[in-house]
Amino acid sequence: MKRRIAILGSTGSIGKQALEVIKLHSDWFSLEVITAHSNADLLIKQAKEFIPNAVVISDETLYTYVKEALSNLPIKVFAGQNAVSQIVSLDTIDIVLVALVGYAGLLPTLKAIEENKIIALANKESLVVAGKLIIEKAKQNNVPIIPVDSEHSAIFQCLVGELNNKIEKIYLTASGGPFRGFSKNQLKNVTPEQALNHPNWNMGNKITIDSAGLMNKGLEVIEAHWLFDLQPSQIDVIIHPQSIIHSIVQFADGTMKAQMSLPDMKLPIQYALSFPYRIETSFPRFDFMKYPALTFEKPDKEVFRNLSLAYKALEKGGNMPCILNAANEVAVEAFLKKKISFLCMPDIIENCMEKINFISQPEYEDYVNTDKETRVFANNLIK
Repeated sequence: MKRRIAILGSTGSIGKQALEVIKLHSDWFSLEVITAHSNADLLIKQAKEFIPNAVVISDETLYTYVKEALSNLPIKVFAGQNAVSQIVSLDTIDIVLVALVGYAGLLPTLKAIEENKIIALANKESLVVAGKLIIEKAKQNNVPIIPVDSEHSAIFQCLVGELNNKIEKIYLTASGGPFRGFSKNQLKNVTPEQALNHPNWNMGNKITIDSAGLMNKGLEVIEAHWLFDLQPSQIDVIIHPQSIIHSIVQFADGTMKAQMSLPDMKLPIQYALSFPYRIETSFPRFDFMKYPALTFEKPDKEVFRNLSLAYKALEKGGNMPCILNAANEVAVEAFLKKKISFLCMPDIIENCMEKINFISQPEYEDYVNTDKETRVFANNLIK
């Protein structure tokens, strides 16, 4: 039987690539649901091509526009943030690909777990914000969470068949982004346009800015902690400019396993949707002769302070990663709008981590309130 897929965030970078995978393998997958926040035109175009069971536009002001555009097709149209979470309850859905960006992915992920759907998780922020809550609910409902991030997919793939073999350490690789090797002085006046010019990956704006400041890797450290039940001391970050080795697992006997491929997000997306099977592809293959050297460097945590702040948030626990994430989302948006400088982003995040009320054992409502409080505080700092 075909695997029936819901893509939450179909108009973003991961969502669009997931649709390419589904189109390439229509014998494996069928598209049941797609959602978007405000990119109504692209959502309509995708709906007309794939004819899903339902679409959701979370910006309610665009409901009539989408509804009328699809009126001659057998597609249900819904609107609103709540609809994004509620749509995952459809019994025609097998796998929910959470490709939303940021905090917006938290509630839909929780709802999909409650509905016993397989989770293909591309939204690292939901685990950063409320990892304990998500992992506990997934265990209670016996719901698998299959990571889509290239680094976590790599770790996941390296662990297949390892049963209970003890992990000594994992290495999350990072390209270093467009500012690899820069000093603080060189970073003072960098522009959003420069930060968005990633050397290896084609990603959305928010993730690309996170990558430029190593916050993306910091969020991935927290995500890895929850996905693989590891202590902060067991998670290391190494700069690997070629982006061929996507991450490494070191086992208790000293053996290391790495997952390698050319940098293409369609590979981990496809693996998450087809797991435990590997589907044949015609994607470009890695050629050792074109990469005579694979190099590695230590990240500069003093220049790129976001990585240190993420480790600090993870070690503190409680709602501190939620504070980190909310402050970062506000800071990134302000940087993209040229309201603050690149180096101002970690200052804002650190300030929020110091000032926002810490809760050691947060419940869901605590995460919601912490997120709101942090955003207000961070925006006031920017003003």
